[in-house]
Amino acid sequence: MSIANRYEFIFLFDCQDGNPNGDPDAGNAPRADPQDMHGLVSDVALKRRVRNYVQIAKGNQPPYAIFIEHATNLNTKIAQAHENTGGMPEPDKGPSKDKVAQAREWMCRNFFDVRAFGAVMSTGPNAGQVRGPVQFAFARSVDPILPLDVSITRMAVAGPERALGSSHAYLAWEKEQREDALRTMGRKSLIPYGLYVAKGFISAHLAEQTAFSEEDLRLLWEAILNMFEHDRSASKGLMTVHPEYAFAFRHVGTDSDPEQRKAEAKLGCAHAHRLFTLVTGKIRRREGVQAPRSIHDYLLPQLEEIQAELPRGVEVHRIADLIRRTDLRE
Repeated sequence: MSIANRYEFIFLFDCQDGNPNGDPDAGNAPRADPQDMHGLVSDVALKRRVRNYVQIAKGNQPPYAIFIEHATNLNTKIAQAHENTGGMPEPDKGPSKDKVAQAREWMCRNFFDVRAFGAVMSTGPNAGQVRGPVQFAFARSVDPILPLDVSITRMAVAGPERALGSSHAYLAWEKEQREDALRTMGRKSLIPYGLYVAKGFISAHLAEQTAFSEEDLRLLWEAILNMFEHDRSASKGLMTVHPEYAFAFRHVGTDSDPEQRKAEAKLGCAHAHRLFTLVTGKIRRREGVQAPRSIHDYLLPQLEEIQAELPRGVEVHRIADLIRRTDLRE
C-alpha cells in the first residue's frame, strides 16, 4: 500500500573544510547565491546521495534497484521493462499507450528512485513519464559562506601529451626531464564552514501513482540521515547530517469522521512554508560568534519548541524516531 499521509521534512547538515556542491559554471567553486553569498546545494546533489545510499544498502536489487546510476544508459533499463512486459515494441510503430503503461508500472515496481523521485522514461523504447512524490528544494546555508581557492602541489605529472609506445619509452622520457618539471601546481575549492538547511516534500496523492510505500518511506528517512556517511572524499571535507535536527511534519487531519480525516491527511492541514518556519525561525548564532566554525556556534530548535507551535492536524517527529517506529498507521 502507498503512504496515506502528506509530509514535509527539513534537516540540517554542515560542511567543514570542503566543497559541498561545486558549480561547473564557476570552475567547480562552492555553489553560492551571488547576491548574498549564502551557500547552495542543489536538489539533484541531495537526491544523488539518497540514491547512492539505497544502492549500497539494498545491493541495487529489485524492488530497490536504482534507475539513474553513474555512467549508464537509461534506455537499457527501459528496454528491460518492455522485455519483461510482453516484448519490445516494433521500432517503426513505437509502443501503444497500454504498452507504455505496463512498462512504466514495471519500472515503478523495480526501481526505488522511480517510485520516489519520478523519472522521464520517454526516451528510446519509451516507458512514459512518472512524477515522483518525493521532492527536494535547493539547500541554503544559514550564513554567508567564504569560498576559498587553495593552491596545492602535485608531486607527479602525467605526460607527455603524445602517446608513447611502451612503459620503457615513458621511463626514458621521465629521465630526460628536470626534477622540477615533474611537479605541477593545482587548485582546490572549499569553504571553512557552512551550516545548511535542506527542505523536502512528500505527496500522498502522487505516492498512489508510483506505489511509494511505508517501507520506501522508512528507507528514504534512513538514506537522508546517512547520505554523507558513504560519500566521503577529500574534496567534500567533513559533511554531516545532524539527526537531532532532522524533522518530519506528518499531516494527520482534524475531522471526527474517519474518512474525512483520511482525506485531510492526504491533502494536508497547513502550508509547507509555515511548518518550515517553525524550524528556521529558531536558528541563530550564539552571542559573540562572528565566524561560525561548528554547529555548536548556533542556537538550534528543539523538538518540544516546535511541537508547542504546531497547527492542528499536523504532527512533528524526529526522522530518527520515525525509522524506529514499526507502523505509523497504528
